[in-house]
Amino acid sequence: MIKFVGSFETVKSLPNTQFAEYAFVGRSNVGKSSLINAIVSEVVARTSNTPGRTQSLNLFNVHDRAMIVDLPGYGYARISKLEALRWLERLEEYLMNRSQLRRLFILIDSRIGVKDSDLELMDFCDKNGICYQIVYTKKDKKVREQSKIQISHENHPAMLEQILETSATKKSGLQELRNIIGVKQ
Repeated sequence: MIKFVGSFETVKSLPNTQFAEYAFVGRSNVGKSSLINAIVSEVVARTSNTPGRTQSLNLFNVHDRAMIVDLPGYGYARISKLEALRWLERLEEYLMNRSQLRRLFILIDSRIGVKDSDLELMDFCDKNGICYQIVYTKKDKKVREQSKIQISHENHPAMLEQILETSATKKSGLQELRNIIGVKQ
């Protein structure tokens, strides 16, 4: 059973649990909430067509064994620069201080590819030894950009070698994420 634990404005306000956390982050409108809903086969995370809707740290308890963390997006969102900076600081605080974090999934829209903001987050994780895995979303959609930056484990020491490809709409590529997190079907 998947249970919504709550939305938290600060890292300090997060509950101190013994459960491993699997956090999802990506540019605004990458499909984080849709992917989380597809992984758990329930509508637990709020989705929107408007970028930047996830504004707090949202926790979901997975079978009393793990937590899924829906982190605010970065990049394009109709918010002030001050608010964007606050989100970035909170993200860095979460990544640096949350001992429960077992894996960070950095989501990248497969239609658009890797952007500078993704590379900046990857570099931050590499420099600080934060284990992360790349997950391409929206693999069912038509690719818009011809020249994509290729990313590889060789250039990013904290990145796991396997890059996952998913589609929340077509329900493809989800089982690997379910296995990692421990989501029962």
